Amino acid sequence: MKRVLSGVQPSGKAHLGNYLGAIRQHVEMQYEFDTFLFIADLHALTTVKDPEKMRSQTYELAVSYLALGLDPDKTVFFKQSDLSEHAELCWIFDCITHMPFLERAHAWKDAKAKGKKEVTVGLFNYPVLQAADILLYQPDLVPVGQDQKQHIEMTRDIAKSFNNLFGDTFKIPESLIKKEVAVVPGIDGQKMSKSYENTIDIFAPEDKLKKQVMSIITSSIPLEDPKDPKNCNVFQIYKLLATDKETAYLEKKYLAGGFGYGEAKNLLLAKILETFGPARKKYQEIFPQKDYIKEILEEGAKKAKETSSKTLKEVKKKVGYL
Repeated sequence: MKRVLSGVQPSGKAHLGNYLGAIRQHVEMQYEFDTFLFIADLHALTTVKDPEKMRSQTYELAVSYLALGLDPDKTVFFKQSDLSEHAELCWIFDCITHMPFLERAHAWKDAKAKGKKEVTVGLFNYPVLQAADILLYQPDLVPVGQDQKQHIEMTRDIAKSFNNLFGDTFKIPESLIKKEVAVVPGIDGQKMSKSYENTIDIFAPEDKLKKQVMSIITSSIPLEDPKDPKNCNVFQIYKLLATDKETAYLEKKYLAGGFGYGEAKNLLLAKILETFGPARKKYQEIFPQKDYIKEILEEGAKKAKETSSKTLKEVKKKVGYL
């Protein structure tokens, strides 16, 4: 069975954009692959400087994944910071990685283009830690979006550099380009993102969830007039969750006229509650169980360490530390 590995930065509770863009695929993978998934809290430190926020967002992300179907018996699920091997291998890679190579990275280029005056070493060195994250577990495949393919190419280059210097050690992973997921619009029509404060939160209390859905921006076309579903945020979100038959029915209602956006929003709310009803119930059940969540992540870290420590020991032998 092929091995896949993914990492997710802790950003708190899951919203529809998170689920459709990543979480759903991660849950599906565990039935087809030997799956490793880690919460990338070391990477998160490049932006999160509040310890309480780091702890709460890490916890909420773990609960969200478990509620949405991640099975810790099928997926090795752990926190990155629980394994020192990530930082150790990162340093070893630092010593064979050249500065101009890192200056090619998108994150570094974006920071420079935006004129950020104080870019941290952590942000600059991000691709090296990412390479360590991946190569420690010798995966065959790393799922990424098309726009993140460079990350895997840099990891492959670092692995090849090490293998050339010290002998074959690392498997060269391949990108697993995720099936195209339409951009999920937020309540303001922009891409759904916490940074825009325009999310629809899967696990929000029902009254708050309703408020978010009812806040979706729509046009001022009169109720009696036909409406174009292609230009409606409510319809675009609905079709990402609905069946083809349900989508066709709603499209017909839009085009016929005599159908208001308020009714469309009520249909979307009902579809969200139907789709995520079991997950919302599980979230409420397990959220207070801090010892249970801690145990799952600790057990995941133990399983991950079996692989990461073996890889690091081989690396240390190759460079002369052992």
